[in-house]
Amino acid sequence: MMGKGRATSVKPVEPARRRKESVPRTAAWHARAAAGKQARLAAPLEDQAVFEPTELRADPVELLGRQGPARVQELLPIRYGRMVSSPFAFYRGAALVMAADLATTPSSGLRVQLCGDAHLSNFGFYASPERHLVFDLNDFDETLPGPFEWDVKRLAASVEIAARSQSFRTRETRAIVVDAVRSYRESMRTFAEMPNQAVWYARLDADEFMAKLRAAAPPERTRRAEMLLASARTKDSLQAFRKLTHVVDGQPRIISDPPLIVPVEELFPDQRGETIQAQMEDLLAAYRATLVSDRKHLFDQYRFVHMARKVVGVGSVGTRAWILLFEGLDGGDPLFLQAKEAQSSVLEQYAGVSEYANHGERVVAGQRLMRASSDIFLGWQRTNGLDGVDRDYYLRQLRDWKASAEVEGSVPEGMAVYARVCGWTLARAHARSGDRVAIGAYLGKHDRFDEAIADFASAYADQNDKDHAALRAAIDDGRIEATEGV
Repeated sequence: MMGKGRATSVKPVEPARRRKESVPRTAAWHARAAAGKQARLAAPLEDQAVFEPTELRADPVELLGRQGPARVQELLPIRYGRMVSSPFAFYRGAALVMAADLATTPSSGLRVQLCGDAHLSNFGFYASPERHLVFDLNDFDETLPGPFEWDVKRLAASVEIAARSQSFRTRETRAIVVDAVRSYRESMRTFAEMPNQAVWYARLDADEFMAKLRAAAPPERTRRAEMLLASARTKDSLQAFRKLTHVVDGQPRIISDPPLIVPVEELFPDQRGETIQAQMEDLLAAYRATLVSDRKHLFDQYRFVHMARKVVGVGSVGTRAWILLFEGLDGGDPLFLQAKEAQSSVLEQYAGVSEYANHGERVVAGQRLMRASSDIFLGWQRTNGLDGVDRDYYLRQLRDWKASAEVEGSVPEGMAVYARVCGWTLARAHARSGDRVAIGAYLGKHDRFDEAIADFASAYADQNDKDHAALRAAIDDGRIEATEGV
């Protein structure tokens, strides 16, 4: 999906023509811009390059261990096994480690709704409610308000680490990282001159993405991307139904594939079926209440059939994630929802406690604020589980045309295009929630911010290599149990 050749600068993704959509620069606009320039006194652009860990830096393995007690214990070896597979995989799972590091860096004080985990693999394609394939952020487990640059640094460092994993030349890697940050900066300055609704409606669909890729990559690479997007359009509840279920005593049941997929009756063999059904009805009633009225009407046309625990992601492994099977008109009309546990954001101890008492609601609210459009079944709940513990969850469709870039096997020019699109997407998400005029003014017209963040990304990638090696050492000497290759 990421094209072939040398890294080159590509034109920024423009959601609208700047002159046509620009707003008058009123006194209020200039006051906001002045506030952004004033923020440079607290955090000069060049200081955004700073990453200087000291001997007081927390042990990354110990930090990861702190997340263990609240998770499913038998799944933790899978989490560590996935994280140790590569430096990029480690980075994906180490959002808490980076949050602790970011808290020690200079802060602009310009706050937005953060994704909290804005690495390359947390961007991708999905179906909008209008059934368009669009590109956006796709993971909000850690979302929370905080300094805008924290997301930019997490994205930039992920680009650096991903490029190194493919053995790109140093100057190619640098060019890609700088290009991604430049895309964020230039896009934010464009959004700063656009009316509120124009920012709100801005989005990037698959056709626009492919046009950018075709302009930079040879035909054989764009064909791979076209195949990926065509495949994404087949990934829906019906496809999941055919792949994940079989018939038992005349009823569809989710296939057991432990430890990755385990039906509820295997996890809780001592629970009676009536008890599970009653708890599910309470769970679904609480979730239904969070949907808007027309979605409630649609949801009511489905009947709950079965559920199973499913291991998902890298850093999320060990948090509870369920897949829920529903039946509509008949066996050819299924609906698969994913109920994913929402614990406190890794950012909370560094950026402030969430205003939401329910972490599922925190995730849903953050997603709705940052994304151009959201799943029609997106909702949340708090439930007393089959083990008697209250937990927060958010729900969405399991598969709804989802696809993400293949970091492994990518080549420089394709990664440059992809990273630049991610930069635009992150800027648009931040522009919806933060003061885009102040942020645009803080970033400035020149490349000082771009180069500073690229310096930070390089330094942080070096640290990430050391942290990955520390996890490997902990596994090798028996301090941590890991199941690799699962």
